[in-house]
Amino acid sequence: MQSKALWTLILAAAGTVAASAETINAAGATFPAPIYQKWFEEYHKAHGDVQINYQSVGSGAGIRQLTEGTVDFGASDMPMTDEQLGAIKKYKVLHFPTVLGGVVPTYNVQGVSGDLKFSGPVLAGIFLGKIKKWNDPSLKADNPGVNLPNEDITVVHRSDGSGTTFVWTDFLSKVSPDWKAVGSGTSVKWPVGLGGKGNEGVAGLVKQTPFSIGYVELIYAAQNKMGYGSVKNAAGAYVKADAASVTEAAAGAAKNMPADFRVSITNAPGKSAYPISTFTWLLIPEKIDNATKKNGIKQFLQWMLENGEKEAAGLDYAPLPQPVIAKELKQISAIQ
Repeated sequence: MQSKALWTLILAAAGTVAASAETINAAGATFPAPIYQKWFEEYHKAHGDVQINYQSVGSGAGIRQLTEGTVDFGASDMPMTDEQLGAIKKYKVLHFPTVLGGVVPTYNVQGVSGDLKFSGPVLAGIFLGKIKKWNDPSLKADNPGVNLPNEDITVVHRSDGSGTTFVWTDFLSKVSPDWKAVGSGTSVKWPVGLGGKGNEGVAGLVKQTPFSIGYVELIYAAQNKMGYGSVKNAAGAYVKADAASVTEAAAGAAKNMPADFRVSITNAPGKSAYPISTFTWLLIPEKIDNATKKNGIKQFLQWMLENGEKEAAGLDYAPLPQPVIAKELKQISAIQ
């Protein structure tokens, strides 16, 4: 009986400790969600007093929830604009780059084996609805010798506010004068296509729709075993997204990183640079009134930069360049 009573007390005490864990709520980008979920889980295992709950709802929703004050921090694949930053009166928002990733054109073209190649203007033409067939001469010029079918192209895009959409349309705006009328942003007025929610929604639609094309973060194409193409970069080379080509795209930005870390690396120079690459950011309030949450967030950021980065490549992301990590470690002290 005494032994049973002792175990009851131990279990009750354990429950009290678990219940006392500080819950930190965050929301935003689906692009880095796989690695964020892994990081938050591993951090909680090592630091049981901190539980970070992350809702993968898209960059636009993450910025909105941060602005409305319904989350403790946000996440986005697009740096916040001056207007968005100005809408938050209570505190300044600090940008913390977390990993690098590539947005890839993924497709479902039956009867075609191997990887397709795409130039930027051709991708723009497809998403503008001007290139309607898979055997269009412009696609055949990018893919000599490939037997492309005489089938209609079904375009798939994001239906929600999305940092992945920003990266995709930011690239198209740089390489296609025709795309400038549509513009770039987390949400645009799509000329054609079907909408899917989140990277997972676009991947699912492409996978189940014959002769379709969409855009997703690399890990979603890899996890779903979907074909994805090489893209022509600023140096004129067709490059496939991987950790090395995404890292190369960030090389110039790493040397000249702005103090606020807001930077675009689409269509970056470099023969082996993948042209639709990006940093992704955590959006952290500079002032956090809850001391326990403030300390938990600061300690997580340090753990992420010193330990979490080692896991990036295993999930098809590229780790941050060391000069960027060094600058971020210094910025942690700005959180008050």
